Amino acid sequence: MTGADAAEALERFRTLLRIPTMSRNAVEETDWEAFDRFVDALPGLYPALHDVLERERRGHSLLYRWRGSGSGAPTVLMAHYDVVPATDEGWTHPPFSATLTGEGEQRLLWGRGAIDDKGAVVALLEAVESLVRAGFQPADDVFLSFGHDEETVGSGARRIAAVLAERGIRPALVLDEGGAVVEGIFPGVAKPIAVVGVSEKGITSVRLTVEQQGGHASTPPAMTATVRLARAITRLNARPFPARLSETNLRMVETLGAHATGPLRSVFTRARHLQPVLRTVFGRLSDETRAIVRTTTAVTQLRGSLAANALPETAEAIVNVRIAVGSSVAETLDHLRRAIRDDAVRVEAVDASEPSPVSPSDGPQWNRLAAAIAAVHPDAVVTPYIMLGASDSRHFTGICEAVYRFTPFELSADERAALHARDERIRVATWLRGIAVYERLLRAS
Repeated sequence: MTGADAAEALERFRTLLRIPTMSRNAVEETDWEAFDRFVDALPGLYPALHDVLERERRGHSLLYRWRGSGSGAPTVLMAHYDVVPATDEGWTHPPFSATLTGEGEQRLLWGRGAIDDKGAVVALLEAVESLVRAGFQPADDVFLSFGHDEETVGSGARRIAAVLAERGIRPALVLDEGGAVVEGIFPGVAKPIAVVGVSEKGITSVRLTVEQQGGHASTPPAMTATVRLARAITRLNARPFPARLSETNLRMVETLGAHATGPLRSVFTRARHLQPVLRTVFGRLSDETRAIVRTTTAVTQLRGSLAANALPETAEAIVNVRIAVGSSVAETLDHLRRAIRDDAVRVEAVDASEPSPVSPSDGPQWNRLAAAIAAVHPDAVVTPYIMLGASDSRHFTGICEAVYRFTPFELSADERAALHARDERIRVATWLRGIAVYERLLRAS
């Protein structure tokens, strides 16, 4: 991409980044006019793409079809254009200002959605627009799926997956957001690592509820509803889920271990024989590595009395649970009930989703993605991993066996920490290289 082309691409990115497409759990509070503005802006920004590709709306989600010259199984490239809510408070630059700072490799674009996930949406649009202008036609069909509510319920992507299923379309490859090119996350490995999600943890909100007689706070019983709930939370926190190393975990350790230096190399390359040691190591290195090897729980919401001087008749906690691959929602609920040890605490799953099937980490579709990454990041070690978060791609596992989660950007620890937080930003050079990865992948379609 020439300097002029890059500058124009960046301005298009800034235009779309400024549109506050914030999805909210309270649907009635969502500003749908912003979503309409985003969708309506695309044909003017990407005219060549819209001249050639077919577009259909599913609610506020978008499905594009780029017809190929052949009749093989298609490719589906996914991203979502909704973002988590943000206000100006605490940001170095306002979240929807699309401010540019710095120079060269350190030039930064600031804004909510710069990485999660408008960065990928716009990079895909740029890659397709460039290829269409160059006269390229894929060998097989390519679908672009852009969800509008991934950050809440994922209904848009679920609807698009259902549409493809109804039409009998079974993609050869599905690629959504997920891992990235990272450094310094694996001990002893100095090279950059391209972590490609071959599965993702299950997710559920578990509601803990205690109901009992209320009354005036001046005459409390020995065990109020809130105390019983607090005891349940403490017991749950004291009994974490057991650590396990799945086949994907082991393969990741073996792949990266071959590039490690120092004494850990001998441990990592013998992962299958040293699993107890590795489970201990992963459990102590960091929050990220601890989450890799077990189901995790986090109490995120609490509710008690509506008045300061009234005993609560209902006390409630919401526990966000990320379920390890190899486990299940049922096994998770059983562990929680045994940890809490109190029949007066009701434990129920809300909006439960099982862990995703594991996609192959070898074969033609894996090799195709790995080759596209290597062409732009030749020093990176490409490895499978289990994605800790949830993505829209889980809705596509019923129609495709090769579903991968990878965002083609190099992300530092600070940049990853800004996801869903203040000061989200992306390096411009990183974003441009992401476009190049998508172009390589599309040329191999």
